[in-house]
Order: sequence, then C-alpha cells, then structure tokens
Amino acid sequence: MGLFSSCMDNKEVRPDMEEEEKVVTQRSRNIIILLGPPGSGKGTHGPRIEELLSIAQLSTGDMLRAAVSAGTEVGKKAQEVMKAGGLVSDDIVVGIIRGRIREPDCKLGFILDGFPRTLDQAVALDTMLIEEGAAVSRVLELAVPDSVLEERICGRWIHKKSGRSYHVKYAPPKSIVRDADGEPVSGSMTDDATGEPLVQRPDDTAEALAKRLSGYHMETVPILDHYQPHGIVSSVQADQKMENVWTEVLAVLNEELTE
Repeated sequence: MGLFSSCMDNKEVRPDMEEEEKVVTQRSRNIIILLGPPGSGKGTHGPRIEELLSIAQLSTGDMLRAAVSAGTEVGKKAQEVMKAGGLVSDDIVVGIIRGRIREPDCKLGFILDGFPRTLDQAVALDTMLIEEGAAVSRVLELAVPDSVLEERICGRWIHKKSGRSYHVKYAPPKSIVRDADGEPVSGSMTDDATGEPLVQRPDDTAEALAKRLSGYHMETVPILDHYQPHGIVSSVQADQKMENVWTEVLAVLNEELTE
C-alpha cells in the first residue's frame, strides 16, 4: 500500500498524487542541488521536495549559525572570520556541510539550496562527498526568463512589521492607485489590515535584480555544465502555474528513482 493510500478515502485525490506515491515508494539516498535565479520558486518547491522525500533541506546560512552556536571546531573558525568582517571561505562552508550531512536526518539524502554558487564550490563539494562515500544524484534547475523574474520580483511589496506580502499585479493591496502607465502611485501602497506603508526590499529593485541575475548567469549557470556529463541535470520551466511546475518536478524525481 502506498504512503497516500490510507488517506485517499476521505480526501480529494489531486491529479499529481499518483506521481507523488511513485516517488515515495522508491527510496534511495537523494542528494539534490536545487538551482535557480532569484524568484524562480526554490523557496516554494524545496520544502515540498523535503516533505515528500523525508530529507533535509540545507541552507548554508542556517548551517553556519548552527555551527557557531554549537561551538564546533569549524564553527569557531567561521565565527573568527565573521568577527573580523571577512567572508567565510569555501573550505569552511564545505566543512560545515560535511558535519551536517552526517546527522540522522540526512541518512536518506538532503537538498542543497544556496550552495554551490560557483564552479569552484561545486568541485569542492564533489570532493567532500566522494570522501564521505556519496555523490550528487540530481541537479534540478528551476528555469525562468529574466523578463518574467523582473515582473515577479520588482512588483513585490511587504508590510515590514507583519511580513505580509503583496504584488502590484498578482496580489495588490486594496489601496493601490495606478498612474497612466499602470504603475503604483507613490504613497498609495499600504497594508490592508493596518493602513501602514508598504516597502520594497532593497534586493527587489530593477537595479539590484540586474546585478543578482548577472552573478547567477556568470557564476552559477556553469555548475549545470559541470554536472551535465554525468546525466544528472534536469531543467523545469518554472514560469508556469505553481502546480504545473510541481508536476514537472515530480516527473524528474520519479525518473531519478527508477533509473
């Protein structure tokens, strides 16, 4: 009996539920690198993969903070560098990942989101995994055209106190007033609940996005070429409806587990 069979009698069966059942009934250690430009949906689909496969999603920022808090040897090295205002080296980050993936919740595998970001980091990661008797099993790219990303990201506004988010096109606040070009009038973007002003994150401007996308294309995209000869790279068009993207992600995962 599949994982979802026991609850099908009382719940609506989604079209993709059969594919999810196929994925979870074929177990192996899944080491997945999740790649995609900012705004591609990694924060949406990463947790769904994590839940489906019962594997941990690892964030380098969270791992760094945990290592520093725990006072591990590599955590102490990272803390020294950060206190001095420096950037934590790839060696230290890989060392922190090495310690983290030895924990029980990574036994079935893990998802790396935010690392590697460069080809050098990918090579360092591969070397460490070989030493641990493991290897990357899938590189999953969420591909979105830059023009779509600009609309997605530059249209985002937030209420700072509550964290409520809005979008000028997809989820505008009730207060929005648009000019002749359809752009929001300055001062009209306020929170529906409190009436307080909404703000844009510094990274959500066109100028900041252009720099982030340039870095992604120059430094991160070559990682796909690095893993391509191994036959483990899959690309999903993420400029679709969310559930359509998820259906394609499931197809990739199912293909991997049946190889």
